[in-house]
Amino acid sequence: MRSREDTLPRLRDMPASVASGDDRADGEPRAWLPTSAAIPTGRSALLDIVVRLLFHGLVVLSVYLLFAGHNSAGGGFAGGLVAGVALAARYLAGGPAELGAAAPIRAGRLLGLGVATAGITAITPMFFGKDALYSEFFEAAVPVLGHVEFVTATFFDIGVYLVVVGLVLDVLRSLGAEVDRQRLEDRRVPTADTLEGPA
Repeated sequence: MRSREDTLPRLRDMPASVASGDDRADGEPRAWLPTSAAIPTGRSALLDIVVRLLFHGLVVLSVYLLFAGHNSAGGGFAGGLVAGVALAARYLAGGPAELGAAAPIRAGRLLGLGVATAGITAITPMFFGKDALYSEFFEAAVPVLGHVEFVTATFFDIGVYLVVVGLVLDVLRSLGAEVDRQRLEDRRVPTADTLEGPA
């Protein structure tokens, strides 16, 4: 509505009671949802808890799809979409403060790093007389991990993964988070009834 600037609140920018996970003035119990007091809206505590429980599992699944995608279903795009769904769920459950806690990095940096990684991986084989996007296959016996196979195309998948995650963050922050900020500002503006006072 105004700009694409990434100005989401981060945990380090919040009041000490929120950033430390302590939601009581006497300092007794620590809150499991540290950003729950950041935006006092009619949020669902059940949705907050379920999303918190599923978030890390979805991120691990996205990383698995990223590295398993060369020889089976998955890849950088599929893994990035799963990570994007996890981030979108955090945003829907807790708003922009929760998204800022889940991904404390600027979307533009992720996009730039992803494009650079994919681009460098694509053109590097050309310096060795190969075609663009040519990939090499390596395998070795690692003492702890056992038989390990690696394809250099994985670096291209990592770049695609970062681009997809960065794009999801950019969409959530530039569109959804801005709408939330505008709605909060509208709530703070006093109406004509409150300015006139009781009749």
